[in-house]
Amino acid sequence: MKDDAEQQLPFGSGESASYPQAMLTQAFLTSLTHGEADTRARAASRAARWRAVLHGIADGRLAVGSRTPVAGLPAWVTPEVVRGGFATSAASAEGPLQRYEREAASLAGVAAERRALFAYCLTEPGLERLYALLDSGRYEIVVPEEAALLTVAWLVRAGDTAGALELVATLEPWADRLRFMPRSSDLPAPDVRAIHRRTVGDAGASLSRRQPNSAVETQREALTVWQPFGDELLAHWLEAADSGVLGQVPDDVRQERGEVLLRRYRDLAATHTRCTKHRDPKGNLGILRGALEETLAGRPLDARRLGLLRLAVESMVRRRGRPGSLRHSALRDRQAAQAAQPSHHAFAQLVLHRLSGLPQETGVAEVGPLTAGVSAREAAAAGLPVGAAVPAAVRHVVEAALSAPLATLVERGAVPSAEVLAELVPQLVAATSAQAYRDEALRTLMAANYRAFRARRSLLLLNLAQQVRVEELPWVRAVAEHRVGHQEQEPARIALRQLGELAVQAFPGTLLPNPLVRELSVLARQAEAGAPLVEELAADIFMGTFTPKFLAAARVAAELLGGTLYERYYGIDYAAIRNLAITEASESLTRAYRARTSPGFAKLCAERAGESGGGSGSVAANGKVIEQSQILTTHNLATLVSRVAITPRPGWDELARQCFATVCLATARIHNNPRPLSTIKDAAYAWRQMVFHLSLCDPAAQARVIARLDEETARCPGHVAARLAPALTGLRQAAAGGTPDTGGGRRLVGWTTEAHWLRPDPRA
Repeated sequence: MKDDAEQQLPFGSGESASYPQAMLTQAFLTSLTHGEADTRARAASRAARWRAVLHGIADGRLAVGSRTPVAGLPAWVTPEVVRGGFATSAASAEGPLQRYEREAASLAGVAAERRALFAYCLTEPGLERLYALLDSGRYEIVVPEEAALLTVAWLVRAGDTAGALELVATLEPWADRLRFMPRSSDLPAPDVRAIHRRTVGDAGASLSRRQPNSAVETQREALTVWQPFGDELLAHWLEAADSGVLGQVPDDVRQERGEVLLRRYRDLAATHTRCTKHRDPKGNLGILRGALEETLAGRPLDARRLGLLRLAVESMVRRRGRPGSLRHSALRDRQAAQAAQPSHHAFAQLVLHRLSGLPQETGVAEVGPLTAGVSAREAAAAGLPVGAAVPAAVRHVVEAALSAPLATLVERGAVPSAEVLAELVPQLVAATSAQAYRDEALRTLMAANYRAFRARRSLLLLNLAQQVRVEELPWVRAVAEHRVGHQEQEPARIALRQLGELAVQAFPGTLLPNPLVRELSVLARQAEAGAPLVEELAADIFMGTFTPKFLAAARVAAELLGGTLYERYYGIDYAAIRNLAITEASESLTRAYRARTSPGFAKLCAERAGESGGGSGSVAANGKVIEQSQILTTHNLATLVSRVAITPRPGWDELARQCFATVCLATARIHNNPRPLSTIKDAAYAWRQMVFHLSLCDPAAQARVIARLDEETARCPGHVAARLAPALTGLRQAAAGGTPDTGGGRRLVGWTTEAHWLRPDPRA
């Protein structure tokens, strides 16, 4: 499911169970058949959650598509959600008492029950304990509910007794079921100026799971064990051939030497079990060994076996030379050097040892010492050569634990995609949001609560219902009056601009992922920027309707792009969109309730897509309508430029060029791709961003970039230039004031219900 997709298909009881049933079957099979015990255990846990989903649907405890999916649980309770947005009937904050709760009950001298702990926290000793946690910041909030009693304590200490009592009254019915106590931590609140993808502990766990590569170790065994033994066996038979006794029963001296060779073979075969080629009786080594066994048993070789022996010896000498010759020795030296190269597993163990002495719950300020070459002191213990460089595959694991400002992480490559950026942004937004509170302890608490809230998985929703917002949590509402007026607006405005610029300039040609749009929207609301930011809707669950913010975003685009290349290329009448927005806004003012949909915008998108609309068509038909909404709104680019005032550092012309490079990369992946449709859509998304950036260039810069696009395609495989030629022709025609879909030009869009013109090989 797309995060925060506001439109979902209605489910009947049978349809709502089909997906969970398929997921249960998949998890159950994995739990029975997978080769790794840990994977089987995780699959069994998933299967149990999917069974809970199915049982909840069957007995009516679950309402699929509701923002309160579990009967009896209010919307603010964090539900346990599995893939696809299905709730399991359980709350994330329930279940057996956790270790920290049992320890707290023991220290307090109360029964190991949640209601008893809840009551204790409201006593004077309990509140004193919570005050100490508030002041130290040494606590951890895993699910938002764990911030509730800390908020009660803060309200009591702040003299807001009425607010504290009201919050307690809201929480009390759930005191025996949900954990409202925080867990203490050895670490203070994180430094909000530094962000990390993974903790040191996460990096260490990843390295500890790295086992020796089976293929590499098999090759190492072949080079260091079986090839040297094969050389000895070959030398034995070459000596026999030189003496004219090849294939005959050996004399006593040769008998003894042969028996030594066979004993060595058996010992090696018992110890080194990765390679199996030596066991093949038809292979050269198998023929040489079998012949030796025959002659040592006192049986001269018959003509057939003697012929095979001669053929094997000649073949081995022809390929590598005689053992001891210059050619043979040079080959074995190269192979020995190759085999001596240390394994990634050995480097992983070395770096794991370096990480073991660091705090495991945080990131690291500098990864250089952790990924430096092997020191003289480490070499002996690790069995690695002094100065050996840590391979990239191991370095990247550690680099993910770098703790630094977000822009630094992007610059250093620790954030490889917009999706990863979206994972990190809640840490930044949490700190920015918390600045609205005057009290430092409350700021720390609300930031921790926000980070935990953002780990809450999105629900599958129907009828344009919205995901629960952090402001709806009772403990957040309880401290709303303690916010400091417009204190957060300027920090939120700065963070919004910086984050918007970072996303656009770091990942050109990439759609802003929904989790990132969600965080930008939070900042936009705090900054009161009037910035309508829209999510990417999923074509398979599209209902044919759009919320009013889509039309608002299209109006922002109309104000920015009217009369530009973008309007001409996509054939948009932005004047009509402005009029539509004015009309629907005036109509909504006459209603007693706020409009939840924009029928005019939905109709316009359907007409532009050549579809009937309503969301009742195929996935491809829905995709065409959704793509038109993205074209009309520019999928947030216009809003970021007009309402947030982003000014990406490379400049619009350079961003356009980078977007075209993304187009070329995607187009290259279409060739010989049996399922290229998603790649074609990626190319079209990047193309649209390129056209947007070009539209913001001055005429001279725009012409210069377009003129140089052929240079980019010339560096690509020939089929890329051939495929993109119609699109480039269409772009030039639009830039010259015409339309792209005339003559040899084509307008590049991603979705189609017919065969896409980018798909076949244009040179065939």
